[in-house]
Amino acid sequence: MKKVIFLAMILGCVSLAQAQNANSLLNEVSEKVKSYENIVIDFKWNLNNAKEGVNQDTRGDVTIQGEQYLLNMLGTTRMFDGNNIYTIVPEDEEVTISGYNAQDDKEITPSKLLTFYENGYTSKMDISQTVKGRKIQYVKLVPIDSKAEIKDILLGIDAQTKHIYRLIQTDANGTKYTLTVNSFKTNQPLSKTLFTFDQAKFEKDGYYINRLD
Repeated sequence: MKKVIFLAMILGCVSLAQAQNANSLLNEVSEKVKSYENIVIDFKWNLNNAKEGVNQDTRGDVTIQGEQYLLNMLGTTRMFDGNNIYTIVPEDEEVTISGYNAQDDKEITPSKLLTFYENGYTSKMDISQTVKGRKIQYVKLVPIDSKAEIKDILLGIDAQTKHIYRLIQTDANGTKYTLTVNSFKTNQPLSKTLFTFDQAKFEKDGYYINRLD
């Protein structure tokens, strides 16, 4: 019995150390991200659900400045100017405008992509890998909310730069989303109107403007 208790204490101490190390690493990542004026990321995105026979790859890019972002992916542009979200679909010549409420937003949005882990998750150190000469340390995140649709997230962090390299999200239904960063640029010269929606221009080009209440 004493051996069992002793082993449990050791395992408990190891788990605590892992959590502390994970939190320390995540804090470094967060501080690094917040030190930049803006971030421009080119990425590969994969959706995989073995049960449904789905395996889809695509590429995209996102520009983030504070809460504002501009995301290009799957032939669609999604922009957030701090107040409204604009979804632009050239194929349909349509723009959908919707208001934003931070309290209702539980998704990992582009503006929260690099800091979402700060609240709502427990964390512990996971495996480390060497990718093209870079050490990638993974941190496993599990939602505190037991009813969350997300089962867990593996966050791969470049040990040297403290930049996020890969995010692997597994949902409760087994669907896995993997985002791999191809390039991570910071403090880029951006147009002052990058996050400004020019409604008149789109109307002139024949786009239908769909404004949601």
